[in-house]
Order: sequence, then C-alpha cells, then structure tokens
Amino acid sequence: MSQLHTQDYERMLDLVAAVLESDDPAASGRLISEHLRTAFDCGTVIFAEVRTAQRSGRALGWAPGSIGAEAEHVIRRRVAQRHPMISYLAAGRQSPAIVSDICDKWRHSQWYSEARRDYGTTQQLGLPLPGEPGILRVVSLGRMGDFGRRELEFAQRIQPLLVSAHRNMREQQRLRDALAAATGAVRQVESHELTPRELTVLGLLAEGLTAEGIGRRLTISPHTVNRHLEKIYRKLGTNNRVSTVSLARRFGLVM
Repeated sequence: MSQLHTQDYERMLDLVAAVLESDDPAASGRLISEHLRTAFDCGTVIFAEVRTAQRSGRALGWAPGSIGAEAEHVIRRRVAQRHPMISYLAAGRQSPAIVSDICDKWRHSQWYSEARRDYGTTQQLGLPLPGEPGILRVVSLGRMGDFGRRELEFAQRIQPLLVSAHRNMREQQRLRDALAAATGAVRQVESHELTPRELTVLGLLAEGLTAEGIGRRLTISPHTVNRHLEKIYRKLGTNNRVSTVSLARRFGLVM
C-alpha cells in the first residue's frame, strides 16, 4: 500500500511544472534541485555527474544556492573518497537508496563527518539517473535526521520524471550549441571581407581544382594560389579544403 500523502502528489505536479516551464538548461538543474529540497524537506541537494574513466565529476544543479561554489569541489572529493553511492551506481544499481542502507559504517565514516560538519546533514538519499555507459548521474539529497520509507517511495515515483527532465536539459543544450555555432558561422561569413580574387579562388577550389590547376586557370603561380588560400582560411576560420568548401556552400559563397 502506498505511503504517499496528498501533499506528495502536489509536489510532483509542482516539479513537473518547473521542468516544463524552464527553457534554460543552465538553470534547469538548479531549479529542479530547489524543488527537490522543498519536496523532501532536506538541507542540501546536489545534482551530480561523474565520469568514471576520468575519475572526475561536475555539478548540474544544487540547492541551496549558497553551495554552488563548493558543489563541484564536493563531487570531486567524493569521487576521490569513493563515496558509497558512487560504488552503488558503478555496480549498475538504479533504484533510489538511503546511504546508510548500502553502507553499514556510514555513521562512523569520513563522508558522514564531513557532511555533518560542512552542511549540518546526517543522512543522504541517492536518486540515480540511468544514462549512457561510463557516466554516472545521481541526485544526492542530504538532511539532518533519517529518510523514511515514504521518502524512498516518493523518490521512486519521481525518478522517471527526473530522467526525462535531464534528457530535456541535454537536448535544450544541444540545440542551443547548434544555434550558437550556426549564428557564429553566419557572422563569420557575413564579415569575411573576401576580395574578388579570393572569391574566384574559392569558387575554383569548390570545383575540385588543385592549387596547380587554379594557378593555370588564373595564370598565377601555385605559390600565389596558396597565399590566397591561407587568407581565405583565416577569414572564414577554417583550416582545410573540405571545411572551407563546406562552409562556403552552406552560406552561398559558391555553388
């Protein structure tokens, strides 16, 4: 039988609304973390990503905002210390877990002492976000006092939502990066200031002619052609024939 209360379902809806309303991937992780801190009545939330091969990690979100400057440092320290939740995730476990349930020595550990000293929290609940191989993601919630079975059930209920929210954050970031790259390329091409001779050389390059072939067509030496090409590469921000022709075609400089 479910132990969830009506208020828990209301908090789920609040979390859904927060995810749907946010269109800034950089802020989404922090917004979600703040909602989770309220929903679980806990002291800290860190939305962490750990890359196992590099033994490194980063923070995708955190609450309260005051721990932002420390969040990534904490993650890196926990990776180096081999925190029990990292071992839990690395073993392929995907269910939300209370850390004292997976670590018998939790209350006598360095992790417990540091969390209590630095944040006033004595218990942690880890909410895994399954993803691609080699990358571990977890939302770690810390509070003074224990998490109960109700909080664990609540975490299980919202886990699929958080997985989807993270995918949405990644897709938003991918689209933003693509837009930024395209906008940058447009500005680059619009301000290229290619001379008429350089545009001619670019057109012949797009036809597949070598430097020698372009030189014969224009009655100039291959050395002069290469000087033109160096200037074209510099102005377009490219460094080879293929990328230069591709960019030029994309923005209508050549056919």
